[in-house]
Amino acid sequence: MGTDSASPATYGSSPALLLDPSSSSAGASSDAVSSVTVHPLVLLSVLDHHNRRAEGAGRVIGTLLGRRDGPTVEITNCFAVPHAERGDEVAIGKDFNRQMLALHSRADRREVVVGWYGTALPNEGGSGHASIADTSSLIHEFYAGECDEDPIHLVVDTGLDDDAVNLRAYVSSPVVVAGEALANLFHEVRLSLRSSEAERICVDEMIKQQQAGGPEAAASAAASAAGAAGGGRSASLT
Repeated sequence: MGTDSASPATYGSSPALLLDPSSSSAGASSDAVSSVTVHPLVLLSVLDHHNRRAEGAGRVIGTLLGRRDGPTVEITNCFAVPHAERGDEVAIGKDFNRQMLALHSRADRREVVVGWYGTALPNEGGSGHASIADTSSLIHEFYAGECDEDPIHLVVDTGLDDDAVNLRAYVSSPVVVAGEALANLFHEVRLSLRSSEAERICVDEMIKQQQAGGPEAAASAAASAAGAAGGGRSASLT
């Protein structure tokens, strides 16, 4: 489902369906993920990846690290993964993902792969952003092979609607007809932000720098915060 740097390849994806949040709890098993918590370091890293994306890139993706305790997933860290999307095909940097995971494991073995993040895709009409695309199915299937349990998909909407960065978390289940999986059904789960004392100090400093020195100072403070920090159904950072 991915690509090796030595032998790139692309694969077609299955359709991705988005379940109405009001019915997302129906039929859920007792061990299914019901809530996700995200640390500020993760959001800062995703936004930095988005700002550094290649010109013309529709979205960026990466690997989520953290811990799972029963139905609760805590996302504490992440790293960017190169990928390319063309129509209904996607290529993923599988070797790069493996190498980065090995480096992170040496730093903290308690953090394991719990899923993947992606920024929201602009709608074709130019209005708003879409959380889930058909290519999301293939990427999710790749991460299903990287996780010990069902992966989480974290969507970060960088469109700044209402001057906020909106976050949503999804889990997926296959739609099976006559014994064949035809699509993936994504349904939203409860999400909240959680910060440690060190993260709170770093974020407060970033806000102070932004107020005092404008965007360039804020960007510098954000980089420092990411290095130092080393609910409802959705959350936002304003």
